[in-house]
Amino acid sequence: MEIKENVAKVREALKDYPHVTVVAATKYMTIDQTKELVACGVTELGENRTDMFLEKYEALKDHPEIRWHFFGVVQTRKIKDIANRISCLHSLDKLSTAMELDKKLTSPLDCFVQVNISEEPNKQGIPANRVKTFIKQLENLSKIRIIGLMCIAKLTFEEDVLKKSFLKMQKLKEEVEKLGLPYAPCHELSMGMSNDYKIAIQYGATKVRLGRVFLL
Repeated sequence: MEIKENVAKVREALKDYPHVTVVAATKYMTIDQTKELVACGVTELGENRTDMFLEKYEALKDHPEIRWHFFGVVQTRKIKDIANRISCLHSLDKLSTAMELDKKLTSPLDCFVQVNISEEPNKQGIPANRVKTFIKQLENLSKIRIIGLMCIAKLTFEEDVLKKSFLKMQKLKEEVEKLGLPYAPCHELSMGMSNDYKIAIQYGATKVRLGRVFLL
C-alpha cells in the first residue's frame, strides 16, 4: 500500500480528534519515503538518532514547513548538533541534558519529560513518582519549556495494560498542570505509537508518534 493511502487512513482514524497532532517517526524511512510523507502534508517529523536526524534535516532543508522533533537519547556531546534545529524534544529525562541544552539554545525549546510509566528497567525515562521533583529542578533554565509528558508504553496487545499506563500518564499530567509553573504548563501528552495510538488518544494524547503505520 502506498504512503499516500496510509496517510489517508490515519487521518480518517483521527478525524474526531482535531487536537491530536501526528508526528511521523521516520526512523525506518528512507529520505525519499520521508519526502513522500511531506508531499502528503505530514510536516511534523521525528527522529531517534542524531546522525539520521542530521542526514534528513539536510536532505529536506528546502521544506521550511517541516517541524522537526527528536525522540531519542540526547548524548551530551551531540546536543550542539540538534539544539537549534529541532522544534520539540520528547525525551528529556536528565537534569544534565537540560542544563547543556539551556546553554546551547538561542531560543526556548518545547520539551516533553519522558516518563518510564511501565517501570521497565531497560527503558529510558523518569519514574512517575519523581516527575514533579524533576520538573521543579528546571525552574532556572530559561530556555527549557515543559509543554507535557511523554511515554513509551509496554509493547503488548493487552489493552488493559495499555489503558492503565495511559490513564496514569493522564493523571500525572494533570498533577503537573495544577502546579501552575510558568515554565512548565504541561498541557500535552506525547504517547501512542503505531500499535497503540488509538487507545492513547482516548486518554488525552495530543501528539502520537507514528512510523510503521505509514509503511504497511
